[in-house]
This record gives sequence, C-alpha cells and structure tokens, in this order.
Amino acid sequence: MNQTTNLAARLGIAPRILLAVSGLASLPLTGCQVDVGGQTLPSAYYLQDDIQYFPAGPEFKLSKEAAAQKAYKKEIGAEGCGGNCGGGCGSCGH
Repeated sequence: MNQTTNLAARLGIAPRILLAVSGLASLPLTGCQVDVGGQTLPSAYYLQDDIQYFPAGPEFKLSKEAAAQKAYKKEIGAEGCGGNCGGGCGSCGH
C-alpha cells in the first residue's frame, strides 16, 4: 500500500471525528428544557429570558364580526325590500 494513500485516508476521517466530538461537547451548553422524573425543568437561562405578557382578551373572539353582521342586518331591515322579494328573502319578514 502506498504511504500517501494511507495518509489521505487518515486525514479524510479526522475532520469528521473532530466535528462529531465538538458537536457532542457543545450539547451541555445549549440550555434546553429537560424531562426529569416526569417534571419538565426549565433551561439554565430562564432568569435571563424576557417575559412576554399577553393581556386577556374578550371571551368571544369575533365580536367585531358579530357587530358588523348585526349592523348589516339592521341596515337591510331599515331599507327593506319594498315587497319586491316575493316573500323568500327572510330578511324583511315577507
């Protein structure tokens, strides 16, 4: 076997091993949540996290849409159809 071929084969695998070892060595530094004994524990950096506050909104999420529909029905009822609907529109009461 040629010495250059053997050296090239060794150098080809060394960067892969170095990458794998450095990847495994950096795992403890990530600060991920862990599950220990059924409890989800926070990351190591939870004290530095910014707190997000979402104020409580209305219980009914579509209040604007409901108000728009109510106003539309009221507008249609005020205008009326003038009796030209043939009794099938349902909005004017014919």
